[in-house]
Amino acid sequence: MHSGAKHFPHDWVRGKDRAGEHSWRDVEQADPAGGEPKKKKGGPLSGQSRLLLTVSGLFATANALSGTFVNVYLWKAKHDFTVIGWFTLIHHLTMALTFWIAGKWVKEHNKMNCLRTGVAAAAVFYMLVLWFGGRAADYFVLLGAVQGLSSGLFWLAFNVVYFEVTGPNDRDRFNGWAGLLGSGAGMIAPWISGYLIVRMQAATGYRLIFTLSLIVFVVGVIFSFFLKKRKMSGTYEWFLAWRCLRYQDTAWRKVGLALAAQGVREGVFGFMIGLLVYVHTGSEMSLGNFSLITSAVALLSFLVAGKLLKPRFRGKAMLLGAVMLVLVILPFFWKVNFFTLLLFGVGAAVFYPLYSIPMTSIVFDLIGREEESVKKREEYIVMRELALNTGRLFGTAVFIAVVSFTQSAAAMNWLLLGIGSSPLAVWYWMRKAEVA
Repeated sequence: MHSGAKHFPHDWVRGKDRAGEHSWRDVEQADPAGGEPKKKKGGPLSGQSRLLLTVSGLFATANALSGTFVNVYLWKAKHDFTVIGWFTLIHHLTMALTFWIAGKWVKEHNKMNCLRTGVAAAAVFYMLVLWFGGRAADYFVLLGAVQGLSSGLFWLAFNVVYFEVTGPNDRDRFNGWAGLLGSGAGMIAPWISGYLIVRMQAATGYRLIFTLSLIVFVVGVIFSFFLKKRKMSGTYEWFLAWRCLRYQDTAWRKVGLALAAQGVREGVFGFMIGLLVYVHTGSEMSLGNFSLITSAVALLSFLVAGKLLKPRFRGKAMLLGAVMLVLVILPFFWKVNFFTLLLFGVGAAVFYPLYSIPMTSIVFDLIGREEESVKKREEYIVMRELALNTGRLFGTAVFIAVVSFTQSAAAMNWLLLGIGSSPLAVWYWMRKAEVA
């Protein structure tokens, strides 16, 4: 797609005479960035895919060691949900801007340096937390911005390289392994962190886990140097996302709405559930146990889903996963305690892969099914992340508005149910786009 064009490849447009047709031509026959050729169906993941999984696993481990407890650390300093909300909002806003601006770097320069800078920025974030210590909550704007910068740089480069080293035949398997590694990190690392914080003086324990995270990030940077430098091609198109979303008869408009709806839940549940576990138990060890149990279940779920999910089952899997992610919130209306939070966590861990793996695979398959979109893969990945972060910003803004007005148990439950129902909208829009 060229700048200024007012048309789209015909397979993106749903005209009346094409209502029953929704297949795209697959053009991902080889690695578009000059790396290893795509593996055939049933074959093992490529060496670059496994190395990329290693880097993402280290990133997940470092974040799991401390990320679970950063919000608790801020909460203990201020005891204010709005501070946590603003910290998260600034994180998502900075991440969105970073995706959009850094898209030019990834498209026209060295995307591997972008990935390494993202990991390095994460290390800087934890250095700042260590430096500020008990005053960290006073610097939530700076901390949110640095963390957002780190996430934006890392995930932009990661997603572009992920697209280049995988194909339609192994994308679900890669996503399953990525989820498995993330769940493994989320299972072990927070439990170790909770144990260390409880066994040591709290301040000493927090300093130790933040230092460990910093070290793991440095190891991640070292591993990233073994990833091949990817070829560059084309010029970055700043406003492609806007042009795609402004036209109604495109799959991308509906997919964009689905991605925004996906972000609504992620923006709030990503920090709120773990914080609620601490608030209702007062123990970092309980939060570590919660992460251990729920991540162990998620690990098995991702393993099974990654092996069994086939493209033809994606639509039904997404619907089942979306419905169950809403139903597991209902126990909160009975009582919010460690048991009901754990019930929610286990239920979400079981069904989330059915929802997330197809969603991720479908979007990246859509990028790869037209020659022009493959050439503009960086722009489409930026568009994906801008849509997700729009939803995250909206969900977090709603959270801030509600908790600024009231923090009653009933209001919080309805807030979680409303935000947590967004996966149903994800499934609806993906169905309307006829790509699921």
